[in-house]
Amino acid sequence: MTKNGCSIALASLFVCFSGVAGGAQLPAAVGRCASSPLADPSNGPRWTAWGGGLTNTRFQPADQARLTAVQLPNLKLKWAFGFANANTAYAQPTVAGGRLFVGSASGAVYSLDAKTGCTYWTFTAQAGVRTGIAVGSRKVASGEAYTVYFGDGGAHAYALDAATGDLLWARRVDDHPTSRITGSPTLYQGRLFVPVASGEEAAARNTKYPCCTFRGSLVALDAVTGAVAWKTYTISEEAKSLAKSPAGVQRFGPSGAGIWSSPTIDVKRRVVYVATGNMYTEPQQKTSDAVMALDLDSGKVKWVSQVTPKDVFVVGCDVPNPNCPPAAELGPDFDFGNAPMLAASSGRDMIVIGQKSGIGWGLDPDKAGAVMWQYRAGKGSTLGGMEWGSAVDGERAYFPNSDPREQQPGGLHAVRLDTGDRVWFAPPPPPKCAAGAGCTAAQSGAITVIPGVVFSGSFDGAIRGYSTRDGSVIWEFDTNREFDTVNGVKAKGASIGGAAGPTIVDGMVYVSSGYGGPAGRAGNVLLAFGVD
Repeated sequence: MTKNGCSIALASLFVCFSGVAGGAQLPAAVGRCASSPLADPSNGPRWTAWGGGLTNTRFQPADQARLTAVQLPNLKLKWAFGFANANTAYAQPTVAGGRLFVGSASGAVYSLDAKTGCTYWTFTAQAGVRTGIAVGSRKVASGEAYTVYFGDGGAHAYALDAATGDLLWARRVDDHPTSRITGSPTLYQGRLFVPVASGEEAAARNTKYPCCTFRGSLVALDAVTGAVAWKTYTISEEAKSLAKSPAGVQRFGPSGAGIWSSPTIDVKRRVVYVATGNMYTEPQQKTSDAVMALDLDSGKVKWVSQVTPKDVFVVGCDVPNPNCPPAAELGPDFDFGNAPMLAASSGRDMIVIGQKSGIGWGLDPDKAGAVMWQYRAGKGSTLGGMEWGSAVDGERAYFPNSDPREQQPGGLHAVRLDTGDRVWFAPPPPPKCAAGAGCTAAQSGAITVIPGVVFSGSFDGAIRGYSTRDGSVIWEFDTNREFDTVNGVKAKGASIGGAAGPTIVDGMVYVSSGYGGPAGRAGNVLLAFGVD
């Protein structure tokens, strides 16, 4: 029995939806696909996790990419899709079974044909969706069906039928009013691992806000039912009252250490790795600005590798603000937006990760995350260094640099996996955009590598393909314009940034353009490129 689209028996556990929110909607008549069955997403070329797989290396092998460096100069725009009622483009597409799944700032989630961009279905979540989308199978009476999973800006996790967009379950994974899911959930062995971050450090800009009580967490959900298997906080103790500020504002702590990026699965060691953000309030904990290893089955913390201690930060401390920590405690905001990448070099496993400090790290998973090497790619700042996603192939790590407020922002670095030594540096080309706010060469967005090519977007609105051999640019496309779209929505490109890196599948390259985040320029278009 159902009520407002929710099982009454489950109403106390799950989010219930009413009206247009939370249901599969028929796509608009413009650009609607003819009905066709969904192919098995586990067969054929695909990109079904944020980082291209459980290890989050953002490497797409040749048999899945079906695109080579030789072909790249012939890459042309095939179609464009406009995100309706959206003021930014910040979600990364997933491609599987011949379909493309992507979220949007309006909360709409779309299922499109990967080759043509026509629309199969649309679902409306309760808040904006900037995560990537995981895909898995489930058992049904008729055999096997397929599910897509994602999170939204209100900290709700969702499971939808991949063929129809019908809601299977939804759950709010954290009850803090500022909690959100920004990092893409990771699906493994029947569990969905959901990272939780928050916007509380920005709320602290309000001098009357009692800062701060949020604690980051990783939540393991049963993929079939949405039930919580375990939840591990990055800060073990709840926030307690601290001394009131001279202005009489009550402060709380410890708080912070949100998880902004996608969890990484280490099958061999049976752990899940997460990277954490800065503290919001003292006392400082060892789990901020750190890589943490958690037991897959229980969520127990196995080890913590903190690379930047004493990073207590909230927005608005450039002016007198009673929510700010004491001057001696104020940190540089060098949290992790990158996901840990599990890689191997010379038969030795390592975790590679870029940080907002501008430093790329090689860590040893067998020695509690001990530092193997470090490489400085940028100066680092609140918006600088490696913001959202680096990449690794079999020999090298690739670090895109942001630093939008520096004299020379941007640039792409390639380093040896075994030593962290520089192989090459590609300085940023002259910006494609017109001079003005948000027009910089910063490369804050996640990057993607295929054999022979690294794809990196820029705040200047260009998407470029760099040779992995020497860093030379072998292809670029300027997205700073309006586009005719297959769904009839008015759309334009602008800055490319955020966690939405390029998705490369079956000879196609998919790019979201119009990242309206800090220091960026807004747009609302998804672009699909292919070779004739």
